[in-house]
Amino acid sequence: MSRSYVVIGGGIVGLAAAHKIQAAWPGARVTVVEKESGVARHQTGHNSGVLHAGLYYKPGSLKARLAVSGIRQMTAFCEQHGVPHEICGKVVIATSENEIGRLRELHARGHENGLSGLRWLDAGALREIEPNAAGVAAVRVPEEGIVDYPAVCNALVREIEGAGGQVFTRAGVRKLHVRGRGWLIDTEQGELPCDVIVNCAGLHSDRIAKLAGERPALRIVPFRGEYYTLRPERQHLVRHLVYPVPDPAFPFLGVHFTRMIRGGVEAGPNAVLAFAREGYTKSTIKLRDVADTLTFAGLWHFLRRYPRMSVAEVRRSFSRELFAASLQRLIPDVRADDLQPGGAGVRAQAMLPNGDLVQDFAFISRANALHVLNAPSPGATASLAIGDEIVRMLAEADPVTLARDASAATRAAG
Repeated sequence: MSRSYVVIGGGIVGLAAAHKIQAAWPGARVTVVEKESGVARHQTGHNSGVLHAGLYYKPGSLKARLAVSGIRQMTAFCEQHGVPHEICGKVVIATSENEIGRLRELHARGHENGLSGLRWLDAGALREIEPNAAGVAAVRVPEEGIVDYPAVCNALVREIEGAGGQVFTRAGVRKLHVRGRGWLIDTEQGELPCDVIVNCAGLHSDRIAKLAGERPALRIVPFRGEYYTLRPERQHLVRHLVYPVPDPAFPFLGVHFTRMIRGGVEAGPNAVLAFAREGYTKSTIKLRDVADTLTFAGLWHFLRRYPRMSVAEVRRSFSRELFAASLQRLIPDVRADDLQPGGAGVRAQAMLPNGDLVQDFAFISRANALHVLNAPSPGATASLAIGDEIVRMLAEADPVTLARDASAATRAAG
């Protein structure tokens, strides 16, 4: 009898995992459970919609490998399913001479990660393609683009259901019970038995892991990223995705400009501690989430390590003028009154007890469970490649059973 899988979480990583499991083992019974009334309601539906090509990530890391594979898979998937996307390119700008060295490192890192078409730009060449940008040099990344990730998720749902799988919404997981070698999952829609759980719960991934008996050292600490949008008459200031050179002294990338697939230009995000794991506004507070965050030693180590940055991010959150001043490093002509309030997202940032941020994708693999504990940016871009990685780890965890299932599926197809 073929194995049954329940994927917990209806974001893009969970749906991609379900899709890839079905492709690897066509006889498998695959169900996705999502606590909201629809898919892609949190990180997937609140991110900036960028297709990341893998420029920033350490060579050899999972992020680097899966981003490069993932953007190519994602682009092909969008073409196949008619999902709106555009390969518009990105420029990463050094705004001062002391950033040139780090920009050259990024340029070399991009080549090492397998990106194609990278172009080094001096100040004059930068002005030719991004006339309003300020910079002494830049790197153009032609493979990067923008996409409608919720539309990707809707296409994945159609694929999953078309292959015989199920996607249950309003089916939050309350408890996980070990039953033999498998599980009995207590959801808001009733009990659901399965052989294997795949935890892709994003902002709640550490909690689901604990329900399964794991004791991960890391904890999800929610950081809200707030955006402005440029007024329509000022959108001409930005032609590409416009990004800064990352500062190694700070744990987050910094504000930048993003063209949106439905039109318009987004500016941001900042990074401020959220008082709820789904805290998209300053006034959203959830006591359980606040307690989880404030009782975690890692947060206090983090704040002691980055006090100036933490204070500056909060100040910028309450000041459109400070936000505009940060953006002016990249596009000097941007003024505070060019900025209109935009949306916000919450990043599920995995943090260790010593205050270190978990920089790479992180998994726990068991014979009957796979937990995705950290899949921040470029998680959406890399989601289909992450699905491949999940399939690989599942096969390694139980190769005999899965080889038997694959053989049975091949015979049935023949």
